Amino acid sequence: MKNLRFISLALFAFFLFFVRAADAEEKVILAMGDSLMAGYNLPPNASFPAQLETWLREQGADVRVLNSGVSGDTTASGRSRLDWSLASVPGGKPDLFILEFGGNDMLRGIDPRVTRANMDAILEKLSGLNIRVLVMGMQAPPNMGAEYGREFNAIFPELAEKYGTELYPFYLEGVAAIPSLNLEDGLHPNEQGIEIMVKNSGPMILGLIGD
Repeated sequence: MKNLRFISLALFAFFLFFVRAADAEEKVILAMGDSLMAGYNLPPNASFPAQLETWLREQGADVRVLNSGVSGDTTASGRSRLDWSLASVPGGKPDLFILEFGGNDMLRGIDPRVTRANMDAILEKLSGLNIRVLVMGMQAPPNMGAEYGREFNAIFPELAEKYGTELYPFYLEGVAAIPSLNLEDGLHPNEQGIEIMVKNSGPMILGLIGD
């Protein structure tokens, strides 16, 4: 009887060990986007994915953030390389997929219907793979015109609602149009700007990988 009890306790301890080991496994975030994600003209450790990983680890999260940002990418470019980006993750399925596109479409004046169709295709693919997604919203500046702005800005919240994904309303919140937080081109955040973006969005991302 004592032996049986000892074996039961040993098996329970063995089971508990593996449960805790599984809980402690490193989470993987795949951050895909354009130059705003890639870290245009910044040191590798200053990009959004790099600073986000550092911030999350400081909060106690065991996480790795993969940078799948490519400068110059449009939503069409992102759509075409989605499978390749997913293949960079072990098993092809990250714990969280951060999707940031649209800025280059807007700067090139691409029809918002085209941007919407590409974003829709990306999200449809990720939804079919049961991958949790955080959509980083973008906003068109006033000089693009009111009609263009309405159509473009609506893409991100409407598609997030359609696919039941998480939405961070504006990726550049607190940084856009502030000279001291951007490079000389006025379009790309500098290292300090990225730091603010991480602090603004970090708590939401931490919550998503902790669920």
